[in-house]
Amino acid sequence: MTEVEKTVAALMVLQANGLLTDFSKPAQEREVSEDVLRAQEEWDAVETVQPENQSEGTGSLQNQSSLISFNEALAFFQTKDLSEYMMKIKPTVQRSGFSALRHWLFGPPRLQNSLHEERNLVFAMGLYPFDNTEETHMRVLQTVYKRLTGTKLDCPRFGGHWEQIGFQGSDPATDLRGTGFLGLMQVLYFVMEPRTLSLARDIYKLSLHETQNFPFCVMSINITRIALQALREGNLSKECNRRQQIIAVINDFYVATFFHLYQIWKSQHKTIADSGYVIQDVTTFVNKNPRAVIRELEKYLSEKRANAIGQMDSPRGASTGKDSFVGVCDLEPEEEEVDLV
Repeated sequence: MTEVEKTVAALMVLQANGLLTDFSKPAQEREVSEDVLRAQEEWDAVETVQPENQSEGTGSLQNQSSLISFNEALAFFQTKDLSEYMMKIKPTVQRSGFSALRHWLFGPPRLQNSLHEERNLVFAMGLYPFDNTEETHMRVLQTVYKRLTGTKLDCPRFGGHWEQIGFQGSDPATDLRGTGFLGLMQVLYFVMEPRTLSLARDIYKLSLHETQNFPFCVMSINITRIALQALREGNLSKECNRRQQIIAVINDFYVATFFHLYQIWKSQHKTIADSGYVIQDVTTFVNKNPRAVIRELEKYLSEKRANAIGQMDSPRGASTGKDSFVGVCDLEPEEEEVDLV
């Protein structure tokens, strides 16, 4: 079974679980290399290929565009007139009656007023659509593909190659409904942040597993949805107030949630058939324990960095062993952040 066929099968299960919509495009007939991580070899042959029915500004193929950092992409939105989208955002959950009273008495603290502008920017990005005419948007998409697959060459705007990294079909933009461009911004952060890149590639590698495969980018978009809702519900307010940041917190929460799902998926040998239940359980846990999952991520990254330094200092460069995955039960719930029913 090719990687495209695996991805299509996985997407069909996700659709059955209610996690996808409008899945109507069949897999491309051409075969994809079974070893996607060796994409450099594959795309050496694609360098001069142009997509069919190419239209101006949507499918041109460059030889090698530069990668874009998260901060550079963020600057695009910080300098953009987003008033159209600011009018449509819903940054908080509107409550009334007993629900409002219970939330006021037992819910998380309110977000400080000084952070509202940054919070609103996040939700505006969550409504902003992908624009083929924007160079920044195109570079973000190319960067995500390159960092996951390891290729240095640009790929066509449309085509079955996007299914290799876990989009539904030939156009990644169609998967961004519900998260807007924020869905790409968060995976861009994941693959461009030096301390998390190896983790992103580990998760991507697992997504290509013979039996445990899942569509990486579709799963990422689902996690962005979880992060947006956690921010809207106020479950990240305590951490945002403590750090006086919004974007940094929601990015850390996104990576931590993905890492938490990864541990469960790998250690418990989950498959795409389990996706609905896993995502539901992960959503519940991370919303009740946001700081705990962020701390667990930081612990993992610190240990991985220490192991890497140890290997570099080793006279023979010997490996210190396999990564140890922390079980769900090892995370200590933060009872003060649990909403009482």
